[in-house]
Amino acid sequence: MELETIKPYILPALIAGYLVFRQVRFMAVKRKLPELAARGAVFVDVRTPAEFAAGNRPGSLNIPLDSIAEGAKKLDKDRPVILSCASGARSGVAAGILRAMGFRDVTNAGSWRNTL
Repeated sequence: MELETIKPYILPALIAGYLVFRQVRFMAVKRKLPELAARGAVFVDVRTPAEFAAGNRPGSLNIPLDSIAEGAKKLDKDRPVILSCASGARSGVAAGILRAMGFRDVTNAGSWRNTL
């Protein structure tokens, strides 16, 4: 089979593969959440206040991504932190910021709906 024959399918296949990988990863994280919650995890939603007000996990904190470094001062570095947003992109960025600040147990749960 020549490359030109399959070339139009490469990008769609890569995108589909990425989406499947991401879904499987977030499903694995969702199964881990009860254990983290039992260990005293704090749930942090990094969406905007308006997004948070439209729907959120009960008991979660709203610390928008643009203020996560300042808001992290309210968090205990020794407790697990579970981050969420609308899709997992912003919470992924927030996870990197928290890890750089010395937080050791940080989990990106993806969409806040995964935390319900």
